[in-house]
Amino acid sequence: MGWRRDESWFDPEWPWLQEPTHGGAGSLELNAPAFFDLDPATLVEAIPNGLAESRRRRAELRQRRDTRKTRTAALVIGPAVMMAVAAPKLGGTSRANEPLAQDPPSQMHATGRDGLGPSKSRERTSSIPAIHWHRAASHGLPYAGSLHDGTQLPIEGPDWVTWNPVEDRVPNSQNRLYGNDRVIRTLLAVIAAFRSESPDAPRVLVGDISFRHGGPMEQHRSHQNGLDVDIYYPRRDRRRRPPASASQIDRKLTQDLVDRFVAAGAEKVFVGYAAGLRGPRGVVVPYPNHGDHMHVRFNNPKG
Repeated sequence: MGWRRDESWFDPEWPWLQEPTHGGAGSLELNAPAFFDLDPATLVEAIPNGLAESRRRRAELRQRRDTRKTRTAALVIGPAVMMAVAAPKLGGTSRANEPLAQDPPSQMHATGRDGLGPSKSRERTSSIPAIHWHRAASHGLPYAGSLHDGTQLPIEGPDWVTWNPVEDRVPNSQNRLYGNDRVIRTLLAVIAAFRSESPDAPRVLVGDISFRHGGPMEQHRSHQNGLDVDIYYPRRDRRRRPPASASQIDRKLTQDLVDRFVAAGAEKVFVGYAAGLRGPRGVVVPYPNHGDHMHVRFNNPKG
């Protein structure tokens, strides 16, 4: 069977093939048999607008993506930034916009109210200063001798600070701090162990040793050949100056120092009568004019 021009295979007047006469979801009443007998207003509410729904879904997707980025950023923010942001909540409203304070080595010293001694926290310096070691020769006697090629003790370090008895001040003059290298090594070892094992101990106050080339030293009859060292008694108030009376001496810490110098091989440790210090007979010796310091004398390494 053939098809002829102007011949129609179906009736164009059938309702479900007609073009809609008006837009909107209500037109489905005539064009979609599945929606027969439904109210047009109901269809408009039930079937959403496709463009609007697409925009809503894209907006929700963007919001979820932004939320994930915010959470990720919060995880990588440094602690300093987080603390700065949280400062108002922690009570630091006046410093909320300031950077967090650093802890430079200059803040490692903790001084008391008078600026001379440590507070409750233990004072420390950052590192041991450089020491130029020399193989020394101690000649003659402590009260009639000289020193050749001595080693200079730095004016202060992590475990000690020096006292000038002539000018009554910290630190001592560098020229008054020369000693036999064996003496300097023993001194540093003793005070380092003392400080390490006594957490509340202040830095040891070291006085005169010898002049660069030894010889007579004012205020002393000895200290001429680099074998004598003056160590001031630790004070109860931790001030960095000699005690003015026996009541200011921390006897526990002072006795600990005496015992350590004796164990390190000191020949003599001269102490004050009222200091209440003790030790081996003939080694720890009470002596006049030693009420504020102990005088430690070492043997000559070369005899």
